[in-house]
Amino acid sequence: MILHLSDTHFGTEQPEVVAALLQLAQEVRPDIAILSGDVTQRARRDQFAAARRFLDALAAPVKLVIPGNHDIPLFNIFARVFNPYGNYRRVFGRELEPQFSNQDVMVIGVNATRPWRHADGEVSAKQIERISQQLQRASPGQLRIVAVHQPVFVERESDKENLLHGHQQAIAAWAAAGADLILSGHIHLAYMRHLGEALPDVTRSLWTISAGTAVSKRVREGKPNSVNLIRYDAAQSRSCQAERWDFDAASSRFVVAETKLLELS
Repeated sequence: MILHLSDTHFGTEQPEVVAALLQLAQEVRPDIAILSGDVTQRARRDQFAAARRFLDALAAPVKLVIPGNHDIPLFNIFARVFNPYGNYRRVFGRELEPQFSNQDVMVIGVNATRPWRHADGEVSAKQIERISQQLQRASPGQLRIVAVHQPVFVERESDKENLLHGHQQAIAAWAAAGADLILSGHIHLAYMRHLGEALPDVTRSLWTISAGTAVSKRVREGKPNSVNLIRYDAAQSRSCQAERWDFDAASSRFVVAETKLLELS
């Protein structure tokens, strides 16, 4: 089982939501937790320290974290130019594109942040090709996941400015290379979409799953904090079950809000 969370924005976290998410993880015991960027609000040392304490307490044996645009200093221009990942690496290590692979799953993290782009994300031709080569090395039974902060697909016209630069090339290449899921965050809206239905050039089953903000008060349009759970059994047919779990303020718990069976190629 995979726990996908994003946009924790430590520095704006809500203690009751943090506690509820830790409780959810304690109950479901995911095998892997993927935090797809915007770990902090302003890339400050104390915010990264709070994020580290949270992840240390999160009940998952494997934890993969990628940076988001908020994890690069905004107001400290010297650090943004000369050491943009200094505080991030101090807490999470030097690797900005973590990976994990076992007999059931392959997860590839992508660093799409660019200090000169502010909020926008970008994936280079070199990154696209490298990730494609890795995907092609996956075994037939593995669930193949690419995690990136900015979305490769959005549902609304007003969100198109948030799309990952290079997303069209990335989708085409990663679909051809055998990707099953592209996980993202950034816009604080949760959805699951079959890219083959949305984009005619995608000829195989490729899904994108976007996560809302996991624990931050920076919710959008009144949507609750949310995370995703992905259940996959390599011994079963090529499919997985994706669940959106929303924070319910009345019970101070995360509860299942949507379940979808994702058919894979």
